[in-house]
Amino acid sequence: MDIIENLKTLLAQGQDNSVLHFSLGNAYLNEKKYPQAIKHFFRALELNPEYSVAWKLYGKALTGNSQIDEAIIVYEKGILVAEKKGDIQAAKEMKVFLKRLKKQQVEGSR
Repeated sequence: MDIIENLKTLLAQGQDNSVLHFSLGNAYLNEKKYPQAIKHFFRALELNPEYSVAWKLYGKALTGNSQIDEAIIVYEKGILVAEKKGDIQAAKEMKVFLKRLKKQQVEGSR
């Protein structure tokens, strides 16, 4: 059984928690299955809105799915959460991703 199937089995057994949804999101993201990843990162953040790394990978999945405007919003929220928690590394990384997306948006509108 692969990791996604193992995680889906845990979810089916009633283990509905942020870490499980984050793990599923990450597994789908690694396989470039962006819609599925987005769904699980969204659920992880519903369960734990303070999950800095989930914000970061949620933005990455949205970007991979060409949902640039949504990714920008997610990164902006994620940066605020990470800074509030003192999660400086996650905040730094999201700032870099956000800067790239905003630059891409400007260049795309020319």
